[in-house]
Amino acid sequence: MATRQDRKMYDFKSVGESSTFTKAHRITKDPLPIGIMTPLQLGSGNQLFKMHTDLTNQISDNLRNIVLTNHGERLGLYDFGANLQDLTFELGTTEGDQEAMSRIKAACGKYLPYMALDGFASETEYFNNKEVAKVILFITYKIPRINSGQKGLKITLYTAG
Repeated sequence: MATRQDRKMYDFKSVGESSTFTKAHRITKDPLPIGIMTPLQLGSGNQLFKMHTDLTNQISDNLRNIVLTNHGERLGLYDFGANLQDLTFELGTTEGDQEAMSRIKAACGKYLPYMALDGFASETEYFNNKEVAKVILFITYKIPRINSGQKGLKITLYTAG
């Protein structure tokens, strides 16, 4: 029976690394998926759909989906979305832009409360027939909890009137 004085203590830091076990042999894990990328695309490997692995990209995708979704389009969540389709004839005017900002702020307050909306701008381009226009919305935002810095989103809508 060995006594306590006979035990030898070693530190794993003094062992080093074997030449047969290199960094190339270490197992590397793929980043964990956070959410489904939209528009839907077929995935590769064991994933059915392509997935987001970066949190800021997923939140940007979520914001784009909220802005482009109208009430009644999301099954089970009638009030999901900014409901901008009702404003297609008013977008580009001061009153229409104010209402769009109000709807986007309300939808983000309910479904993306961790996001801080910063700025909103719109730009209208008329086509030759003067009846169809392209309205481009620019939205800037931050995600304070992850210190994302300022991000931007550009949405293009086509209006008629």
